[in-house]
Amino acid sequence: MNPTSGASRPLVVKAPIPSSRKGATAIPQIANAFRESGLTTPSYVLDQRAFHHNGSILKHVQDKTGAKILLAQKAFSCTAIYPILRNYLAGTTASGLFEARLGAEDFGGEVHVFSPAYKPDEMSKLVEVADHIVFNSLAQWKHYREQILCADRRISAGLRINPEYSEACAEIYDPCAPGSRFGVLAGVMNEDDLQGIEGLHFHTLCEQGADALERTLEHVFAKFDKHLRKMKWLNMGGGHLITSDHYDVPRLIRLIKETRSRYPQLEIFLEPGEAISSGGGVLIGSVIDIVENGMQIAVLDVSATTHMPDVLEMPYRPDVEGSGLPGEKKHTYRFGGPTCLSGDVIGDYSFDEPLKIGDQLVFHDMAHYTMVKNSTFNGIPLPSIAIMRDGGPVELVREFDYQDFKSRLG
Repeated sequence: MNPTSGASRPLVVKAPIPSSRKGATAIPQIANAFRESGLTTPSYVLDQRAFHHNGSILKHVQDKTGAKILLAQKAFSCTAIYPILRNYLAGTTASGLFEARLGAEDFGGEVHVFSPAYKPDEMSKLVEVADHIVFNSLAQWKHYREQILCADRRISAGLRINPEYSEACAEIYDPCAPGSRFGVLAGVMNEDDLQGIEGLHFHTLCEQGADALERTLEHVFAKFDKHLRKMKWLNMGGGHLITSDHYDVPRLIRLIKETRSRYPQLEIFLEPGEAISSGGGVLIGSVIDIVENGMQIAVLDVSATTHMPDVLEMPYRPDVEGSGLPGEKKHTYRFGGPTCLSGDVIGDYSFDEPLKIGDQLVFHDMAHYTMVKNSTFNGIPLPSIAIMRDGGPVELVREFDYQDFKSRLG
């Protein structure tokens, strides 16, 4: 592959999380503990053990390479788990002021922030909490350069780059597509523009392996080599599915070491989100009605559009405990949510036994990009948040009520 040439970016629709994925064997235990707790659905239930498991893998990578791994709060921001994660991670990354404050106040460690654009009132507060601030354009950097360099706290400024190559898993998540608003192209960068910039940041992966990172690095090195030689750090962004059963961790370790060998002065950062919370929790809902329209349709108290929006945005079909593909088992149902949106459909599932009103259903791998993205559209209640600690009972962390809906809108 010629690293300087353009390359086609395959469009891959997200596949269901395999039921054999790490943490799946604990799901029946979580479901039973939830029933015994007496808590009502819908509810996210986080498994504390999964975060220890993921954290230990990420700490291994850091110990072997000297790189620093940060929690991407855009994927997972449940502060009840932060005391666990801070034992394994170097800090947090933020997509704006509120996440930066959350990382500084509730997590600790380093606070990194990137936004496509900053407003002046946001920047005046960010300089009080952020350690790294990454700019998306040369114009934004020029606008805030003096404010950063003259801040009371030392802040390391960075620039997001666009290597013009990605292998995005879905078109909606491709940051290097033609016309993308993300990152500075190599062709428009010059040394005068970079005065005061200490690091470069790229983020082109989405739920991908070390092989995709290796191919991406070829383009980054080819296009930005002369700039990297003058930088203090390189942030390789997120989308690294490091804790997946099939991820090539030794390959990632090799790539980081090779990068540091090529640029000995660079400190390396990675900022995964899903890898930290993968297998970390479920969403438990209940059947509230069953209707017939050419097939059996189960109306649930969980919603794709309000509680797990990636189901519609990616799109993908989440695994449900005990279910099979449509027609695989004797009884097939379409799962629909309780909203007015006709497309609020989670998917089609089959079961050995017929479903009944009141049955609880357990959706796998619902810790990331759910709680941070859910909404109260239609006034649908937000799911509660609960934790199963070390295989013990399920404990309620937070439940939501009418006031949570009303206070957002008036």
